[in-house]
Amino acid sequence: MRTDERTAPAAPVVAGLRERKKRRTRDALLRAALLLFVSQGYERTTVDEITDTVHVSQRTFFRYFANKEEVAFAVQDLVESHFFAALQARPAAEGPLEAMRGAVLATWDTLDEALCEVVPVELYMRGYRLIERTPALLAVHLRRSTGLEERISRLLAAREGLDVDADPRPRVAAAVFCGVMRVTGRLWGQGEDTGVAAIRRMTGAYLDQIGPALAGDWRRRTPDGRDPAG
Repeated sequence: MRTDERTAPAAPVVAGLRERKKRRTRDALLRAALLLFVSQGYERTTVDEITDTVHVSQRTFFRYFANKEEVAFAVQDLVESHFFAALQARPAAEGPLEAMRGAVLATWDTLDEALCEVVPVELYMRGYRLIERTPALLAVHLRRSTGLEERISRLLAAREGLDVDADPRPRVAAAVFCGVMRVTGRLWGQGEDTGVAAIRRMTGAYLDQIGPALAGDWRRRTPDGRDPAG
């Protein structure tokens, strides 16, 4: 009995060490892949090159990632999760557009905090630029944006207490917002300033151009602009 009591805590400790080792391996594969992608191109990089850099087998790579495409967007997934957390945390009194604007700017402001344990921000930004310049990755990026828009629209509808399938405004707002993100991403990718501050400034400036229809108080008006109380 004493032996069992003395050794019982070892199991959670071992499990914790195992999970940390898995996370370190995954992060190492991710960093190696991104470095190779930005230095020699996505299409020229093979899985063998990635695994050789980390000194693991192909089997280990496919334990964490289904393919090169998945590893190319892994950090983007992390950034999007960071954005959704920021959007959910915005004050309830903010209108949809104000909330999205605040959330995306907060995401850029805290990017280092979100990525520090995985990849350097500078490497992420180079990878983001690579997506904009690589036709195969850009096609995936545009395809993924459909799911992103739907997720945003449902979150907005929940914030406003609306039925997303009955009221078009959440989906319209999400489409406009994601459209701005695509435009700013493309223009930033074509520019000379590749820093976070540059894309943040551009994002804020472009979002400020969206009209008041999306920035108003949705709770007080119907989709056609009428005041339901009057």
